[in-house]
Amino acid sequence: MVVVMKTRGNEMMKCYYAHKAEDGRLQTVESHLEGTSVLAERFAADFGASQFGALVGMAHDIGKCCDDFQNRLNGGPIVDHSSAGAIACAGIQNRPICAICVAGHHSGLPDFGNIVTDIAGMPTLVGRIKAKKRDFYDFAKEFSLPETTEEPLFENEPFARSLWGRMLFSTLVDADYLDTEAFMKGKSVRDWSHNSLTELLDILRAYMRKYENPSSPLDVLRTKVRKDCNDSANLDRGLFSLTVPTGGGKTLSSMAFALNHAVKNGMSRIIYVIPYTSIIEQNAAVFASVFGSKNVLEHHSEVDFKEEYDSEDNWNPKLATENWDAPIIVTTAVQFFESFYSNRPSKTRKLHNVANSVVVFDEAQMIPTKHLLPCIALIGTLVKHFGVSAVLCTATQPFIQDIMNEYTQGMCIHEISTDIGAMFTALKRVEYNYIGKTNVDDLADKISCLNQVLCIVNTRKTARELFERLPDEGSFHLSTLMYPEHRKKVLNTIRKRLSAGLSCRVISTSLIEAGVDIDFPTVFREINGLDSIVQAAGRCNREGKRPAAESIVTVFELGKRNPSMVDICIGAARETIEKFEDIGSAEAIDYYFKAYRSLIGTGIDESESVKNLSFGYNGCTLPYKTVSENFHMIDQLTKTVYIPTADNGELLSRIKNGNADTTTFRLAGKYGVNVYERDYINLLESGDLDETDYGSAILINELRYDENCGLGLGADYGRAMFV
Repeated sequence: MVVVMKTRGNEMMKCYYAHKAEDGRLQTVESHLEGTSVLAERFAADFGASQFGALVGMAHDIGKCCDDFQNRLNGGPIVDHSSAGAIACAGIQNRPICAICVAGHHSGLPDFGNIVTDIAGMPTLVGRIKAKKRDFYDFAKEFSLPETTEEPLFENEPFARSLWGRMLFSTLVDADYLDTEAFMKGKSVRDWSHNSLTELLDILRAYMRKYENPSSPLDVLRTKVRKDCNDSANLDRGLFSLTVPTGGGKTLSSMAFALNHAVKNGMSRIIYVIPYTSIIEQNAAVFASVFGSKNVLEHHSEVDFKEEYDSEDNWNPKLATENWDAPIIVTTAVQFFESFYSNRPSKTRKLHNVANSVVVFDEAQMIPTKHLLPCIALIGTLVKHFGVSAVLCTATQPFIQDIMNEYTQGMCIHEISTDIGAMFTALKRVEYNYIGKTNVDDLADKISCLNQVLCIVNTRKTARELFERLPDEGSFHLSTLMYPEHRKKVLNTIRKRLSAGLSCRVISTSLIEAGVDIDFPTVFREINGLDSIVQAAGRCNREGKRPAAESIVTVFELGKRNPSMVDICIGAARETIEKFEDIGSAEAIDYYFKAYRSLIGTGIDESESVKNLSFGYNGCTLPYKTVSENFHMIDQLTKTVYIPTADNGELLSRIKNGNADTTTFRLAGKYGVNVYERDYINLLESGDLDETDYGSAILINELRYDENCGLGLGADYGRAMFV
């Protein structure tokens, strides 16, 4: 126990304080360290590190026991209060990973550094300790910290060791925030209660009873999928795949597996990781309708948290997103993976709550190829060492067993579906027709002759070129050059016209391929990866009301230049098309992904995150900060242009005047278009934008935004000028 008030002979020593509340109340360092230590010890127990949790919790703020920090509580200058605890962990306890956690609990995990070559003052943990050791070492020895008799983990698995350190950091950050929050507010503000997973399983079973007597062939098949999920749920924790074609009911079936499996294995929560916010919103709505909204936490950039919450149970989802304190989490792949490779306290705070959970990766094939290794290495390590069961859920299952083997010591991926081939045959709704090369004019002629048709192309430029060649009546365009609210309005119009049997020709980029519940009798798809083609086919005869022979998915080529990674996808797709008559079959999909993996070779870790965490970076071990700066799931070379509308004047005014907060940006995101840097600069130099202090801009030339196609990037959208 740390003693912050003691006697030396007859001398009474000072009582040091950690926090001062607005009403003047003071929390002693002793009280804060003990409270944080208890919480961190409990959190770390989920991955067998309770002693280390207790140590970092007790060590993190011992540097506050000095006159300089007491002056800081009264408005004095900022004081380094974390180096003392880091030195205590590194020098006295010989726990370097504990030291790096303590050192970064406010500023973020630093790179560990190199003990031999780093000098005092370098921005690594080693440089920091060398600079501060003289000042803090004797001071740190005054404290009696908990002993850690457990041996250091994963000495021969450096990537797992780096993840263990990040998880330990998460326990400290969350415990520190929670103890501080409770003191500052005078009470716990997170005293909400959820249903247990056992109770949620009972709720789901009651809900699913209405499907017990299937009357149609499709319902029979969905019932079989659920039975497979319930049967496999009895297995021990591990790696699972759930391969179900579109229409097979995988949303509720995967939840049935997750809840049954979690209850059977004594696990803590269910986490759904989904690539698109549109799918998240749909799935979260389904789950909330079944389990109640207080049991389902939706966490992504577009969720609109209300300022007032149900006073009966104090459920505050906005607060819960900070540490994922809910039984069911629905989040994005970007949020999940970037949090695990971040060094920031706010991003990593929730990570410890992933341990001992079932994590379902919906549309698993959507993991970006350039980040395939760090994503799969993370999944495998979570399963092998942190009590996680992972489910890769998709109609087009990627080939990843070889990568997974390295991080799970050969653990096999257990397929939940028992007869995939028969299921694909039973759910076949389309026929594929590959027509080879064509051009935009001929393609436009074909589409113009059809009453209802969807055409998906690879680029926004092609989408616009094709749309401009179609008849005005009944033709629609969708791309990310339209702000999200605009796209939603267009999609609603499209659905109404399809339902009414009116003409409806839609040209879209790939944004429509997943998470958009829409049904066309005919689909055209520019050649791309086979997974994209199959996803596009999911928008054709979606309800299965027409014969497959009358529901044609036409695959074509325009001969346009593509990025190298797209060319690799196309190469593997061509190879599959040549070999298989039905490219939507389970066998064709399996063949495609193996061909694709053979073509991409080693290009699966663009940021080199796994290499750097495993072997160091430029002689620096555990380069947490460097990895955080380099790992981005989404291309960061874009900037946001906000489009003024009749509804968003107040939001954009706050951004323009520099008064925006996170809520403002979240709401304004519905009106934002992300453009590449070169296009942003062109718009700026043309005088079309009003740049803000946040690295974004507001469109001021209304001629640049077209009601059909969105933001124009070409030179033909400049201002009209009077001479």
